[in-house]
Amino acid sequence: MDSKLSIEAKRFKKVREELNHTQQSFADLLQIGATTADIERGKTKLSGKVVMELLRQFNINPLWLFGESYTQFVNINGGDVSPKVLTLDTESNDTILLVNQKAAAGYPHNIQDVDWYESLPSFSIPLPQYRNATYRGFQVEGDSMLPNIRPNEWVLGRAVPSISEANDSKIYIVVLRDSVLVKKLQKIPNNPQKVRLLSLNPEYLPIDVEISNIQELWLVNSKLTFGIDEPSESSLLQQLQQSMQELKGQISNLKA
Repeated sequence: MDSKLSIEAKRFKKVREELNHTQQSFADLLQIGATTADIERGKTKLSGKVVMELLRQFNINPLWLFGESYTQFVNINGGDVSPKVLTLDTESNDTILLVNQKAAAGYPHNIQDVDWYESLPSFSIPLPQYRNATYRGFQVEGDSMLPNIRPNEWVLGRAVPSISEANDSKIYIVVLRDSVLVKKLQKIPNNPQKVRLLSLNPEYLPIDVEISNIQELWLVNSKLTFGIDEPSESSLLQQLQQSMQELKGQISNLKA
C-alpha cells in the first residue's frame, strides 16, 4: 500500500514525524482540518496553502516535497546577518569599531543609525589577520563564557554575511533584536529556522533562538585582555613537590 503513495504524501508524513507532531497537532499547525491522515494516505492532495505553510513555517522546499530536488530545506529569509553599517577611515578602509557594555545595550536598536556609530571609538590593526574583512569589537558582560572569556574582556569578531556560513561550535557575537550575546553557535538538526546558543560556563543553559531574530553575526577570532596576573602554582604541582620532599625524607631515613 505504502509503495503506491505519491512521493509528496510520503515526504509530507516524513516532515511531520521529523518534527515530532501527531496527525492532529500537525493539522492544527497547518490549519487544514482535524488530522493529516487523509493526506498521508493519499486520499487528499496537498493544496497550495499546505505547501506554502510548510515553506513559511519550516523552510520545506516545495521542489523536494514533489520529488524534483534533493534539497529538503530552503531559507526564504536568506539568513542575512551581515553588518548593517560599515565604518571607514579617511582613506576608505574598514576600521574596527569598539562597542562597550553600555553601548551594547543600545546596539540592537541603533543598528542602522549612522550617526550613532560615529559616537563610538574605532581603530585599525596593521596585521594580516585583520585584512580583507570587516571586524568589530565588543566588551563582554557576565561570566557565561568562563573560563575562556572573562567578564569585561573584549572580543574581536569578523563579520559573517549569512547564517549558512556559520560553523558549529565556533564562538560568535550574536546581535539579536534586543541584546548582544557572546556564545558558541550550534545548528539544530531538522530545524533550519533556529540555532542553539551555548555558554562555556556549565551553570548556564542553552538558548534556542529564531534565525529571523538575529540581526548580525560576528565570528570571534581574538580577544583583548588586561591585568594579566603571574600564574600561580597548580595544586597538582604543589602535591608533586610535597611528594618529592616526603620521598627525600624517606631516603634520608634509610641511609641513616
